[in-house]
Amino acid sequence: MAIEDLLPRNQVALNTDGVRRLIAGKRVLVTGAGGSIGSELCRQIATFGPSDLVLFERYENSLYTIVNDLTDRPIVPKVHAVIGDVTDVARVHEVFGQHRPHIVFHAAAHKHVPLMEANPSEAVKNNVVGTQTVAEAARRFSAERFVLISTDKAVNPTSVMGATKRVAEYIVQTIAADPGDTRFVAVRFGNVLGSNGSVIPRMMDQIRAGGPVTVTHPEIRRYFMLIPEAVQLVLQAAVLVKEQATFVLEMGEQVRILDVARNLIRLSGHVPDEDIPISFIGLRPGEKLHEELTTHDEALEPAGVEKILRVRCDETLDAEWFADNLALLIEKAAIGEHSEVIRQLRRIVPTYNCRPVGRRYHTAPTIDALAQLDSMRAAGANVVA
Repeated sequence: MAIEDLLPRNQVALNTDGVRRLIAGKRVLVTGAGGSIGSELCRQIATFGPSDLVLFERYENSLYTIVNDLTDRPIVPKVHAVIGDVTDVARVHEVFGQHRPHIVFHAAAHKHVPLMEANPSEAVKNNVVGTQTVAEAARRFSAERFVLISTDKAVNPTSVMGATKRVAEYIVQTIAADPGDTRFVAVRFGNVLGSNGSVIPRMMDQIRAGGPVTVTHPEIRRYFMLIPEAVQLVLQAAVLVKEQATFVLEMGEQVRILDVARNLIRLSGHVPDEDIPISFIGLRPGEKLHEELTTHDEALEPAGVEKILRVRCDETLDAEWFADNLALLIEKAAIGEHSEVIRQLRRIVPTYNCRPVGRRYHTAPTIDALAQLDSMRAAGANVVA
């Protein structure tokens, strides 16, 4: 079974000549280098001949894995394995001062939606403070380019994770207003097939256990990409940027998760609903049925490269107002005032739609979603929520 068989469209293949010209002979730093996106960034970057590749990661096991992967290859740049936390200003500045990266790819983030619903202050620390720390270091140490890895969940967010990534985009936007020698860019894309902790590995584990395979809702849909595709987009965006911008990839139609589950069961040699049952468990905290690529203030336009679009935004952000509210958000997160963190996120990101429930916060399932689950129960479907 090949995981690309789950993607109902042709894979994206981009011209890499520009990427090679950008990276060859340069010092490149990747944060979150041990993660699914970060590690693939390191693999692909290594093929374009950088002089140095700095792997910044706080989890030693994942860092150890990607370092060994790179050093086992026949041609490899000078690899620097760096343990550090993107929220640690002193450590970040130490690393930037030592290695003076030309290009920075900021992939470090907390990404799991339900976990961040239960831990909003930690989401702010990593996704917001981490982005601010690394982006400001890139400007301070005169990096040529800074690339933020963002997500479609930052658009009209219904989750803490999505809201913090939207704030991260705002941080890049405001720093780019006074960029020094650095060009700043954000790249949005959807779910990646087979990433750590994502739906595909979990479903495969459930299939191996004999089921059931759990799906939150029969109509939940997501944009999907292969990890190498997503990384190609990130690298192309680094080439394209001439001024602050946000890019997205044409990812085709959103894929129904139920179809993914059934196809994965078939590819594993079983019959869906007979050999392996499927159970619907209801939307999890922070989830929405469908993702979006732009807000009502944004529009998509060609970026000059096939399959890549630039986001044109009519929204204006008051830099002083944002700085004041960002400082308050970070202050509340530092002392663990979760309810105030949520309030500040809603103040900064007016399209953030959440509902408080006691001391936890999540998106209310839509009336349509609840009605569909109720009708399924009434029909005798296997709904366990």
